[in-house]
Amino acid sequence: MRKKTRWTLPWLLCALATSPARGEELLPVGAQPPRPIVARSVGTPLVDALPPVPGVNERLEEIRRRIEGALEYPATAQRRGLSGTVEIEFEIAPDGRAHNIDVARSSGHAVLDRAAERGVVRAGVLPQVYGRLAVPLHFELTEQR
Repeated sequence: MRKKTRWTLPWLLCALATSPARGEELLPVGAQPPRPIVARSVGTPLVDALPPVPGVNERLEEIRRRIEGALEYPATAQRRGLSGTVEIEFEIAPDGRAHNIDVARSSGHAVLDRAAERGVVRAGVLPQVYGRLAVPLHFELTEQR
């Protein structure tokens, strides 16, 4: 019969504190850690191999811009003089497309709510942002002269 081991909190904390991080190895006693790589330019200037990535605020602004560009004001809503703001919630899938699209706050007009949902889908591939996004979309009639 095997004896059960009870892990006490102090022992567990000590074990976690002295364990190497994933992918790291413990050095033998007295061994020197490897020297870090120093980037030096030899003849040609160093250039970052990765392109600069826009920050999250720039990506959110791009998402809003693309969705608003894909919105179509329904002709029936225009004829009936309907306007309002729809708040759409969605997530961005790994392929960059919006999914789990829901109307978080209705405009009060189903035709505008459906148009907002279609606009999010029609926006196509969006910049990657993790988490659930809420985007207010405005449908407002303007006078034509």
